[in-house]
Amino acid sequence: MDTLRFLTPDRTRELAAAEATPFFVMDQATLLRRAEETLAFPNAFGLTVRYAMKANPTRAILQLFHQAGLAMDASSGFEVHRAIAAGIDPEHISLSAQELPDDLGSLIDLGVKINATSLRQLETVGRTRPGCRVGIRFNPGLGSGGSSRTNVGGPASAFGLWHDYVPQAQALLQTHSLLCERIHTHIGSGSDPKVWQRVAGMSLDLVRQFPDVTVLDLGGGYKVGRMPDEVSTDLQEVGAPVRDAFEAFAEETGRKIHLEIEPGTFLVANAGAIVCSIQDVIDTGDEGYTFYRTDSGMTDILRPSLYGAQHPLIVVPQEVTAHESSPAIVVGHCCESGDLLTPAPSDPEALAPRELLRAQTGDLLVIEGAGAYCSAMCAKNYNSFPVSAELLLEEDGRSRVIRQRQPLASLWADEC
Repeated sequence: MDTLRFLTPDRTRELAAAEATPFFVMDQATLLRRAEETLAFPNAFGLTVRYAMKANPTRAILQLFHQAGLAMDASSGFEVHRAIAAGIDPEHISLSAQELPDDLGSLIDLGVKINATSLRQLETVGRTRPGCRVGIRFNPGLGSGGSSRTNVGGPASAFGLWHDYVPQAQALLQTHSLLCERIHTHIGSGSDPKVWQRVAGMSLDLVRQFPDVTVLDLGGGYKVGRMPDEVSTDLQEVGAPVRDAFEAFAEETGRKIHLEIEPGTFLVANAGAIVCSIQDVIDTGDEGYTFYRTDSGMTDILRPSLYGAQHPLIVVPQEVTAHESSPAIVVGHCCESGDLLTPAPSDPEALAPRELLRAQTGDLLVIEGAGAYCSAMCAKNYNSFPVSAELLLEEDGRSRVIRQRQPLASLWADEC
């Protein structure tokens, strides 16, 4: 059975006594340790680490990473404004979006770095601020990831400008007197060094065709093992051949290219957990299943329902006594058959019982690996459940609320 990462049973009970479940918990020590690991990514001629803030954009998390020396990667104009409101210098923010914001011009004027992700976006940048500096996000023709939902490169992906359209991009740069200073690629989740070496080579081939480019951003997608049997990316291992590729490119061309990376999951996934309560224990007879009903679910964590993603689940009994284990299906609190926390791997429609401590109503359940793409990506307010609180465990052992539980009346406050 799975074990707790940064919490203990006693600490979990203590937090639940002070804050109504469900709530998120983020661990500051883990966040800072992960930040240090990314800042040590092998590089030849300089490195900028940008936090992919879509993974968890809570203000305190952004500020913590900013103070640790990380810049920001935004995926919408709204995320840009959120980062600025958190005190992030606009010049430390890069925007790569499927949809350009209406205030594009003012963001460029503030110093936000814009990466055009299509020919139409590149033309829009040129018409909005002719002569400005710009980046281009390309789809290099290669993807990597655990499923089609996490693979953001190759011919089946709509992210980035297809690499065959370099001539059209060059023509638009000339037409609008744009200076292309950055090339950006992103292929998805993976931990195979050979894949990263290959995509670095393909991306540098794109850089070769843009003489003014000084920065190559290889994106994120560093696989994190949430479950005990899952492999996590070794940044030193995947980064070494990338560094070698940059050095070889410099030897060939004389151009020393600055490296950027954009980790999200790697930084926050295993630094976060959800603490919820088991509301009911039911079964469907001798030939059926035992179900643990929780007060959390897809309103806090959508990944299992969306991807069939696997998260460690740990029962923390209220009574400190020995408990036997037994197989159980864990479900959420939504009136939705898809609100399932124990799907089969990569199959959100199949039930997969877990061997868990035999639970009773009132016991706690900790959902591990919930720091990334959970509070930020959920079925918000479905069934009118309010957004859960978020706590930060500080390095001195104290905890503080970094996002309050949503007041119920706010759910309908903007309705006319």
